[in-house]
Amino acid sequence: MNEPVDPTAPNSPAPNSPTPNSPTLSTAPTSASEGRQGSVQEVFQAFLFLGLTSFGGPIAHLGYLREAFVVRRRWLSERAYADLVALCQFLPGPASSQVGMALGLRRAGPLGLLAAWTAFTLPSAALLTAFAVAVGAAGVDPNAGWLRGLTAAAVAVVAHAVVGMARTLAPDRPRATIAVVALAIAVLIPTAGGQVTAICCGILIALIWLRQHRPEDDEAQDAFAVPLRRRTGVVLLVLFAVLLALLPVLAATTSTTAAGPAVGVADGFYRAGSLVFGGGHVVLPLLDAETVQHGLVTQDDFLAGYGAAQAVPGPLFTFAAYLGAVRTAAPSGVAGAGLALIFIFLPSALLVAGTLPFWEQLRRSPRARRVLAGAGAAVVGLLGAALYNPVFTHGITSAPTLVLAVAAFVALSVWKAPAWSVVAAGSVTGLLVL
Repeated sequence: MNEPVDPTAPNSPAPNSPTPNSPTLSTAPTSASEGRQGSVQEVFQAFLFLGLTSFGGPIAHLGYLREAFVVRRRWLSERAYADLVALCQFLPGPASSQVGMALGLRRAGPLGLLAAWTAFTLPSAALLTAFAVAVGAAGVDPNAGWLRGLTAAAVAVVAHAVVGMARTLAPDRPRATIAVVALAIAVLIPTAGGQVTAICCGILIALIWLRQHRPEDDEAQDAFAVPLRRRTGVVLLVLFAVLLALLPVLAATTSTTAAGPAVGVADGFYRAGSLVFGGGHVVLPLLDAETVQHGLVTQDDFLAGYGAAQAVPGPLFTFAAYLGAVRTAAPSGVAGAGLALIFIFLPSALLVAGTLPFWEQLRRSPRARRVLAGAGAAVVGLLGAALYNPVFTHGITSAPTLVLAVAAFVALSVWKAPAWSVVAAGSVTGLLVL
């Protein structure tokens, strides 16, 4: 049977990445498409497809991104992808969106970053804004069959990503041990602080235990250079810090003027995007503090929007668009949604674009390679912890959902079906039988 092909992917899907045979810090072979410059249109089309189909939350999104750009399009190697995920885990903001921004930047420059973010974010932002404006706080039934089918399929997507990344990033005893330690920490301390602690422990173990990086390993590692100068990176990082410090001052000094409410929205959502590590559900307390606790959004509206956010594809941070639209004070509606959406993602764009010009040299140093090997193994553990909670605990709620998840995993790993088709089939199956 022929393998189903993503309609936006190249004509020939890439083979699975080979499993390393030795405990050295080796990497998957490069391919002709790795590191090649592409077009803004190519980036937009690839990410728009993901923006329309990537259900399952931020951890599942990392699986979708890996399938789309490591396995199928081969824009980068498994090792480079793991290094990028590890970097984005350290940066505040939504990790999956930051990975997407970085891939767009590398592939097609600054406009590629903008195209990746727009295409990945716009579908869910538009749906949530429409929900806020046209439907109001109607809510979404969490027990709907199609939604339960989606979450069950997401379990398979994450499990497939964990298995695939473990083969490359934790193939030997030291790195497998790091992955288990990271999983234990993340499960026992289910917070953003626990995730950072797990990665730090992985790095420490790697520095102590992994043997010295060998120069020839660099020959097998594809570059992750981006078309930005370091001077530009410094400017962007300084701009990130200036906005974080300046926006609260501007909000206070303009509170009685016509521009005050808009500046207040920019300040609140920029701060939420700047101070949350891990992304996803971790941002909810900050958003609640910036909206509900200030009387700008009712608690019922907040919870209804959160329910709707679980039913749409794309990053959970687009929940900000809903909150901007349902504000009880101007700006609200489409204007409030757009302002909130831009400013909650702006810190991530500045941090990613500001850090990546320095990233390639850093990740090639021998000590940094050991650090990244430990961080990559820890990321496998974090994905494994997320596979348990919340993905498995929320997705497998009955025997039929378990059967559906197992069938979806077989479709991904044995039949090599693309993730989007598995998710779509899971939703339809859930609608019919759950």
